[in-house]
Amino acid sequence: MRLHSLEITAFGPFADEVGVDFDALSDAGLFLLSGPTGAGKTSVLDAVCFALYGDVPGDRSTAKRLRSDHAPPGLAPRVCLEATLAGRRFRIVRAPSWERPKRRGTGTTVQQASVTLSERVDGGWVPLTSRIDEAGHLVTGLLGMNLTQFCQVAMLPQGRFQAFLRARSEERHALLQRLFRTGRFEQMERWLRDHRLTLRQQSRVQHDRIAHLLQRYAEAADVGFPDDWDLHALESSAPDLAPWLDTVATDAGGALVVAESAAAQARTAESTAAEALAAGRTTAQAQARRRAALRDLESLEADGPAHEARRQRLEADLRAAALAPLLDAADRADHDAEVAARDAAAVTTHLASHLDGEATIDLAEVERHHRHAVETGARVRALLPRRDRCLAVRREVEALASRRAQLHTALTAASADLAELPGRIDQGRLAHAASQVACQTLPAAEVELRAVERRAAARLDADRLTVVLDEAVVAHRESVGIVQALTATWLDLREQRLTGMAAEIAGQLAVGASCPVCGSAEHPHKAAAGPDAPDAEAERAARRAVDDASAVEHAHADQVRELTSRLAVAREVAGPEADDLAAAVAAASARVAALRADAAALDDRAASVRAAEAELALAEESVRGLEADVVSLDQTRSALLQEEREALVAIDAELAGSGHADLDALLQHVDRVAELAGTAADRLRASSQARQARARHRAVLDEALALHGLSDSAEARACLLDDAERADLTRRIEQHTQALAAAGAIVADPESRAAGLLPPPDLDRLSDAVRDATDQAEHAVSLLDRARRRVERLHGLRAELAVALAAWAPLRERLEVATGLSSFVDGKSPDNRLQMRLSAYVLSYRLSQVVAAANDRLRRMSDQRYSLEHTGQRGAGETRGGLSLLVRDDWSGDTRDPATLSGGETFVVSLALALGLADVIAHEAGGADLDTLFVDEGFGSLDADTLDDVMDTLDALRDGGRVVGVVSHVAEMRDRIPTQLRVLKERSGSRVETSRG
Repeated sequence: MRLHSLEITAFGPFADEVGVDFDALSDAGLFLLSGPTGAGKTSVLDAVCFALYGDVPGDRSTAKRLRSDHAPPGLAPRVCLEATLAGRRFRIVRAPSWERPKRRGTGTTVQQASVTLSERVDGGWVPLTSRIDEAGHLVTGLLGMNLTQFCQVAMLPQGRFQAFLRARSEERHALLQRLFRTGRFEQMERWLRDHRLTLRQQSRVQHDRIAHLLQRYAEAADVGFPDDWDLHALESSAPDLAPWLDTVATDAGGALVVAESAAAQARTAESTAAEALAAGRTTAQAQARRRAALRDLESLEADGPAHEARRQRLEADLRAAALAPLLDAADRADHDAEVAARDAAAVTTHLASHLDGEATIDLAEVERHHRHAVETGARVRALLPRRDRCLAVRREVEALASRRAQLHTALTAASADLAELPGRIDQGRLAHAASQVACQTLPAAEVELRAVERRAAARLDADRLTVVLDEAVVAHRESVGIVQALTATWLDLREQRLTGMAAEIAGQLAVGASCPVCGSAEHPHKAAAGPDAPDAEAERAARRAVDDASAVEHAHADQVRELTSRLAVAREVAGPEADDLAAAVAAASARVAALRADAAALDDRAASVRAAEAELALAEESVRGLEADVVSLDQTRSALLQEEREALVAIDAELAGSGHADLDALLQHVDRVAELAGTAADRLRASSQARQARARHRAVLDEALALHGLSDSAEARACLLDDAERADLTRRIEQHTQALAAAGAIVADPESRAAGLLPPPDLDRLSDAVRDATDQAEHAVSLLDRARRRVERLHGLRAELAVALAAWAPLRERLEVATGLSSFVDGKSPDNRLQMRLSAYVLSYRLSQVVAAANDRLRRMSDQRYSLEHTGQRGAGETRGGLSLLVRDDWSGDTRDPATLSGGETFVVSLALALGLADVIAHEAGGADLDTLFVDEGFGSLDADTLDDVMDTLDALRDGGRVVGVVSHVAEMRDRIPTQLRVLKERSGSRVETSRG
């Protein structure tokens, strides 16, 4: 990094704009930044930090008052820095947040912070971003350091390293962690502590699960725990439960065997009683069936005559049923013959009414009329096209007359157009010339319109952003209030929790476990928490709420900064507010629209001129064509009239003597006669065929009646039964036959005869015996099922217990490892002899690097007397070690605490430590190239020889082209360093001036 120039306006003590030319100061390599106390020497460095990072180092960043109190009310604070970062030239313009006077009315409003980052490319400045967050990420990436590291590397701060030299290990730990960004190791320490607590909680949960399983096992077996075994012993070890579990399982298995034997005996007795009951019921059923069969035989023998009559009636129906198809066919033949005769008579009568009233028409006469009608219809159909052509000719003649009138009208119009076309051509040529002028003027008018539109859009955007910015400021203030309220709530909860920490620790104590505070295993009076006492989860929830609200507040702050930057850009683009941009946009838009319309019509107007010229030629050709069309049309009309006259002569000849006025009536008449004649002929033939079929069916029926012993068809029809009667007779006959056979079989059966000889069985007594045996069997089975379930339950619980013990064993091992590792990393283990945390161990390595780099310069500045030593031992009053510093006096060979150094010695050692830390941080940042370095320390405490050594060291820092700026108001420094940047303090504000000796 090399600084080139710095412009400061209304910033810190500088009321007006001041400039610093670092390129001029860099020629000497070493320059002095001097001035009286309070003039603003440190403010120049603050301006550099603010330009790069948007903030100032140290406690000054908390004041939030960067604007000069001496500046005029309306002058905006601003810092502009030109610097080379990572080999690229940048210009950074930043403005802090400040309260400016309102543009309308009285009072002030907050003007938010803004930034513009530009890069020099090909001799010009190219804007990269105006977003505060993007600019910060870009600068941090180019430098490879954050603000804290930059201040320690490039700006050795005033008095900071004396405090660092004399700080305690804990304070030095916090600073080094911020500088070297080693927070991940502290996060690892916290993770190990949380992991240990998590494993302890998981182990306690697993212990409770095992205890619960043991309790369920004892309850399932209906036994108690062994007298020599303590349930709470599970907290520290896993005792051997196998003997007790085996004993309980063996007892349960023996009880199961006894229950199985008793259940088998009860089921055997139940089966014997059930078999006796079944045999008695079988005998009683056989005796009942024999008595019922004897009663059925008597009843069936009495119904014998009626059964015979039903059988004979069914046989007569079967004989008549064979003739049923012939009877139906004969009836159909009679009906068909009568219908055919009626249809033939009706059709011939209708035909006679169309043949001039002939009364009787036979088949031959009907066929003759049919042939005549068909021939006449053929001749008429042949004339129909000629008649239709006559009608079409008539329509064509009428259309030709209309067309001739249209041609005459078109001819008149074409002649009129032909007369006016020359004037239209002249007007089109004038319009085409105007379009050519518009095409030349349009680009300049469009450029002017876009410029006015951009200003108008920027004006609207500025008005909108003003409203949005005010809302964002209000939201940011509200979010700040929320963060403060939630922080107060969290601190109250933390204080309440710390107050009730004894009750919280007491709640975590287990019976027989040692107290983490006093170490006692006895807890006679444990502290109890109040009803509303907060716990760790409530504190974490409150802390999460604070973090969430802080994130929201940061988001609102970023939004306010972004809106401020955008508003400044919009107002700069919009220009003076007095301009009437709306009217300017409207006037420019109207002019551009008119020019665009004329320019857009250029091709159309040129085409219009060409079209008019072509239209003139076409009009002349059209007039000549229309005249020729009229002559052709007259010739066509004469030919069509001749064709019509010839067709009418042929039609009149056909209609003569027919008694019809036109061809359609004649054709309709002959078609109707032909249709009726054809139908009549078909009906006469069908009637003759029906009479012949009736005679054949009658002959066949008479022969069948004689064959089946029936006198006529009436007798045959009387013997027929309908389906319901026939089914009823068949069913009753089959029932009688089947019942007679079934009753005879039962009576003749040997088992039935044997059962009839036995006495009736006592079914009530046998049922009571079965019921008693069943009750006894169910009770035995219930006992067996209970014993079986107990064995299965014990087996399942033992498997669960084995799984739980197996899962608990590695958990205890992991807890033991996590506890030891967490204690060691946290510096509380006896194995950690230095009582040093992991993060302190990492930082101790970094500190040893800093001490080595500092000693290279300290020996030169102290005439080889002093050197720094890093020790891992704890200092006085410290509980942790690892980051302690001692000063070794090589003249005496002793080491002592830095607090024993004099003021000048403290300054020399602190400066060496600062330079060493700067070297290590620069190397940590990837070897960042820092070509500009400031040393802001007090040189007034040094004697002349020591000051010479210090100046030699500072002079050595210029190696490689580095520029070193020394900040001091000591008069002797002004004599030693001729190139100076002086800050002069005045009542109206400070100013700067440069001098080169």
